[in-house]
Amino acid sequence: MVKELVDIHLGNFESSGVHLIRGRGRFIGPKLIHVDLQDGGIRQLHGKRVVIGTGTRAALEAIPGLKEAKPLTHVEALELDELPEHLIVLGGGFIGLEFAQTMRRLGSRVSILDRNDSLLHREDPDVKSGLESLFRDEGIELILDATVEEVKGLSGQSLQITFQHKGEEKMVQGSHILVATGRTPNIEEIGLELAGVELTEHGYIKVDERLKTTADDVWANGEVAGTPHFTHMAFDDFRILRDNFSGAHRVTTGRQVPFCLFTDPELARIGLSESEAKARGIPYRLFKIPMSSVLRTRTLSEMRGFMKALVGEDDRILGFTVLGVGGGEIMSAVQIAMIGDLPYTTVRDAILSHPTLMEGLIVLFSSTPVSIKA
Repeated sequence: MVKELVDIHLGNFESSGVHLIRGRGRFIGPKLIHVDLQDGGIRQLHGKRVVIGTGTRAALEAIPGLKEAKPLTHVEALELDELPEHLIVLGGGFIGLEFAQTMRRLGSRVSILDRNDSLLHREDPDVKSGLESLFRDEGIELILDATVEEVKGLSGQSLQITFQHKGEEKMVQGSHILVATGRTPNIEEIGLELAGVELTEHGYIKVDERLKTTADDVWANGEVAGTPHFTHMAFDDFRILRDNFSGAHRVTTGRQVPFCLFTDPELARIGLSESEAKARGIPYRLFKIPMSSVLRTRTLSEMRGFMKALVGEDDRILGFTVLGVGGGEIMSAVQIAMIGDLPYTTVRDAILSHPTLMEGLIVLFSSTPVSIKA
């Protein structure tokens, strides 16, 4: 499947007339790039404009023995030709959770170690609780509030991980380790200093709201520019650059950022969470129902989870979260309503097909809300 997608993109390059040069490039001056070609030889390129889109990679923390253990990242995990007997996942974020559930359902024993006291620690308490119940029900071991001290062994053979948990030293053994503790930008050895491109304090390329770097006619897009780490956000970066190069004035500020965690069931969110609304002092009405109230979930035999919406004093939807089957699709429907600046009553009073998951939005917005003061 991945090869087919790559071939589609290569075909797009060819049909559009874009010249694709394969090799390792680095700046050797302003808008001047040296390329060591994959098939041998070198080239130098000078552009009217240069766009940097080198992305990010999995971050490896400075834990004794971790690098030597040759851990899996999301890249190597997709290339495995064997099923791990016991996979230990470092990190309770999006990538870690998706791979943990996948490997567990394929038959591996799975343990998740995370330094925080909950999974997806930035989400609302009901989201975190729901995910933890889901994972424990599937037989995944959760080791939370744990600080890894040392890794011994080799991933793919035998591993021993020592960690601190509530002041006590403990240990877990496994066959494979997957690192999913964050991302780091790919900016090493590409000559950014020679191009006049500065970095942020977090090591990403510094850009303005139009994705322009600190160097003239040099731009950056996607994760390396600090864009939220989702493919759909990097694609919007591309659209902003494309339109601005054609004379428009599009910016990244004020964009909606849809979040989707592709576990089963899915977690999806758009707009404010309750935690964010409370932190900003924004009053809201909370509409919330269990997914079992959506009749379509009964026909699918998947009734776990809930959906909730935050509605402002002007009846506009401030945020929406769903932990449930088809969560990403349901969230997208609410996002369209938010883009159209529609009051929640428009969705509540709509006639939606029965039985569909979207019909659950009528049930949600017809429920009795709870008012939360700022």
